[in-house]
Amino acid sequence: MEKINTKSFILAVYARGNESSEKIALVLPGKLDTKDYPHMRSHVDFLANQGFFALSFDPPGTWESPGGIELYTMTNYLKAINELIGYFGNKPTILLGHSRGGSMAMLGAITSPYVTHFVAVMSRAGERMPNKPMKAGDTSISYRDMPGSPNEKKKFELPFSYFEDSARYNILEGLKSCTKSKLFIMGTRDITVKPEEVKAAYEAAAQPKEFREIDSDHDYRWHSDLIDKVNQIVGDFLSKREK
Repeated sequence: MEKINTKSFILAVYARGNESSEKIALVLPGKLDTKDYPHMRSHVDFLANQGFFALSFDPPGTWESPGGIELYTMTNYLKAINELIGYFGNKPTILLGHSRGGSMAMLGAITSPYVTHFVAVMSRAGERMPNKPMKAGDTSISYRDMPGSPNEKKKFELPFSYFEDSARYNILEGLKSCTKSKLFIMGTRDITVKPEEVKAAYEAAAQPKEFREIDSDHDYRWHSDLIDKVNQIVGDFLSKREK
């Protein structure tokens, strides 16, 4: 495991490719997910083979990136993205994310002048609020499986401040004026981020944009053929958009 010290965080990363490359790709994990899930690593490997210096990272306060869970906010996730871009010289950057990572890819593209493209895989334009009302001091409990061990779970307790912070951002509105190249990928059997949520983000977004779908539920990471399919779609998108 490699760690990078940015201005604000210590981030555990999985990196591949030539660090001297003139283009960077950041692969962004979903909500409370890790860089070590197979789809994250495969996307990094694929983009490195396309000539990018590519990396994924555990967002602040999660998995192997040190700090308490209170660090895990949309604000800090975005700050980590921007600080990594700066760490590698503010080069032209593509953001590719799954689920919440795709939402962060949208936000990064909206706000950073260095992001040229984004790919959002099974992502909504924002954060879904908890089903039950929350107040200061409350937590929302989530479980994520350990990489390679689906029966072993890691527990996270997200504080109320996580949702307070997320409510500050209006990604859907930002997409309306974002003229960077963008790709939205929908899972036809996804019940976590429903197809209509992906379509809503796509329809709101300004041109240029593309929309693709795969026959999958939300956890395509368990299926190597679907991971390969996403890589193929991303490759086709980049071959057109980088010309």
